[in-house]
Amino acid sequence: MKTTINIVLAAVCIGCSFILQAQQNPMFTHYMYNTLSVNPAYAGSREALSITGIHRSQWVGFSGAPMTQTLTLHTPIFNKHIGLGLTAMNDKIGPVNNTGVSGSFAYIMQITDRSKLALGVSGGVNILQAELNTLALDEQNDPTFLNNIRNRVTPQFGVGAYYSRERFYAGISVPDLVESNYSSLENSNGVALVGKSRRHYFFIAGALFNLNPVLALKPTTLVKATAGAPLQVDLTASFVLYKKLSLGAMYRTGDAFGALIGFDVSEQFRIGYSYDFSYGVRTAKYNSGSHEIMLRYEFIYPSKKQIHSPRYF
Repeated sequence: MKTTINIVLAAVCIGCSFILQAQQNPMFTHYMYNTLSVNPAYAGSREALSITGIHRSQWVGFSGAPMTQTLTLHTPIFNKHIGLGLTAMNDKIGPVNNTGVSGSFAYIMQITDRSKLALGVSGGVNILQAELNTLALDEQNDPTFLNNIRNRVTPQFGVGAYYSRERFYAGISVPDLVESNYSSLENSNGVALVGKSRRHYFFIAGALFNLNPVLALKPTTLVKATAGAPLQVDLTASFVLYKKLSLGAMYRTGDAFGALIGFDVSEQFRIGYSYDFSYGVRTAKYNSGSHEIMLRYEFIYPSKKQIHSPRYF
C-alpha cells in the first residue's frame, strides 16, 4: 500500500512539473481535429463556421490523472481571404489547473486553383492555479510548496503557416512564443521556482488516398519538439468508408498506442471516439487507458452548399 501511495504521489509531482513545463499544449489523439489550438493559420480553412469540442480523460483510474477539455471555433470572412478563430482550453492534473483563451487571425492566399497557403497569428492568456499545499510531502515545511499559485496570468502569442489542397495539408507553428516562469513564493527572501513553460514547435501533415470508389486511406502525423524533452511523433492511419465512417490506429513515440472511430452523422455534424493506452510511463500498469470524445458541428448555409465539397481535414 505504501509503495502504491508513493508512486501516486511521485506521479502527481511529476505531473505538476510536466504541466508547468509542457502541458500548455496538451496531447490529443484527435489532434487532426484540434489543429487550431496549435496552429493559428488553420483558422478559416474549413470554409464554414466550424465548432469543435474535445474532452480527454487520461490515465483513467489513476488518482490526480490529467483531464482536458478544448473548444475551438473558426470561420472565413471577406471572400475567404481572412480566417478568424477562438480557442478555449482547460487542463487539470493533480492540484494544478491551467486555463487558456486565445484568438486567431489567418491571412489566406490562393496559390493555385486547388491550393492555398495561410499565415496566422494568435494572442491570448493562460491562467494557472495550483493547490500546492494539498500535496503530501516528506518535508512538510518546504517553502516551495507552502503557498498556492492563484490566477497566475501569463500572455500567449503564437504564429503558424498552413498549406492545403483538397487531399493534402501541412503546417508548422509555434503556438506560444512566450516562455514564462511560475513560482509559489515571491517575497523579500527570493523566489522559489516551481516550473517554467517551454516554447513548443509543431509540424502537422495529412493526406487522403482513394483506394477504390468507397474506401480511402487517411494518414496523418503530428511532430512536437521542445527544449529539454525528447522529440514526440504521433502517427495515425485511418480508413474512410463511404466518406462517412472512419476507423484508425495511432502510435505516439515513447508513450502510447490507440484506436479511433468517427462518423459523419450529417454533412454538418461529426462525432468521434478514441482509446489509447500508455506503454512507456511508470503509471501504465496503474490505469485503464485514456478516452477521448470529439464533436464537430459546421454551419453550412443553403446558398453555399453547391460550392462545398467534403472536407477531410
